[in-house]
This record gives sequence, structure tokens and C-alpha cells, in this order.
Amino acid sequence: PLLRPAYQGSNPISDVWAMFALQACAANIHKAVLLGDVESRQAMLLASSAAGLGFGNAGVHLCHGMSYPVSSQNKSYTAPGYERVGHPIIPHGLSVIVNAPAVFQWTAPANPQRHAACARILEQARQTRTGSTLAVGNENDAGAWLAREIEVLCESLGVELGLQRMGYSVADVPSLVAGTIEQHRVTKISPRPVDRQALEQLFENAM
Repeated sequence: PLLRPAYQGSNPISDVWAMFALQACAANIHKAVLLGDVESRQAMLLASSAAGLGFGNAGVHLCHGMSYPVSSQNKSYTAPGYERVGHPIIPHGLSVIVNAPAVFQWTAPANPQRHAACARILEQARQTRTGSTLAVGNENDAGAWLAREIEVLCESLGVELGLQRMGYSVADVPSLVAGTIEQHRVTKISPRPVDRQALEQLFENAM
């Protein structure tokens, strides 16, 4: 761990890679996942590489910090498609995204414009894909808008969100918070300072 690069948070170079990755992912994920389209899968591989270049230096924050106890404290849930593993498992991507709507609603006040920009990318890709002009949010509440776009995206891919679906309840919140609060490498670069009380609310909202 001492040889791992220190996270520095948002920076102009990482922002370029991160936004490219989000745009490429939003435009290609459905054809890649639902249709197995080769070009879309190639685009997703490129998006994955770009994302790594972005957060490899900027870092990740609360969605990831909260994901560690979600995965490690899992007692009975096996994610669809992982039945062959032979034991309960919540894969990393799922343990991250399940917290994302709650986290982004909470972090949005720190930078509404950035959250709105991400929501707009997801909205434009959704509208292009579906041919619908339906809006599920707006800049007046960027956090709720981004959260809802993520939820709609996951629903369209058959990904069910909610910690309760994974066997957790409000009674598990203290243990989940305890497993998160020590993850200083990621919690310390949250756009908003986070404490136990805030984490308790975030996990409850992610239920």
C-alpha cells in the first residue's frame, strides 16, 4: 500500500479522461450488454481504460468506500450471473453502483454544475437510445437528477438496486458505517466532509 499513488481529487487532466469514459459508456453500454455488439464492446473496453487513467490519479470516494463493507459483510446474496461461484457474492461494480444514487444526491451541493453535467450526458444518451424526450430531472436539483438517471440506466439494464435486495436492513447500518469510516484513502477526498452521521444517512438512503 505504501507504493500506491496518493489520490489528489479532481484535476484538469483526470477530468478529461473521466468525462470521455462516461460519454463512451453511456453511448455504448446497452448494445454491449444486451446485444453483445462487438463495436460497442470495444468502445466499452476503451471507456474502461480511459476511466482508469482518470481515477488512477484523481481517486474515487464515497461510492467505493461504502462498497467495501457491502461486499465483505454480505451473508447470503448472490448476484445474478454469479451462481457458479458457489458462495454469496456482491461483485465490486454492483457494490459501488448500489450506493451511487444516495451518494450523488448528498455530494451535489458541493458542485451542482459538475453533477448536472454528468446527468446531462446520461440523459442525452438515454434520449438518443429510446427516441424519447422524457426528462427525469433538471439542474435545479442536480443531485436528484443524476441519481434518477443512474437508477433509470440500471433499470434498463436489468440491474436491481437497493441494499435491502441484497439482504441488508437498517439494523446493519452501524456495521456498514464502521467498515467505511476507516477507508481514509477514499473518504478523505469526498467533495463534502463525511462523518458517521452522514454515512448512516447515506446507507439508509441506499436501502
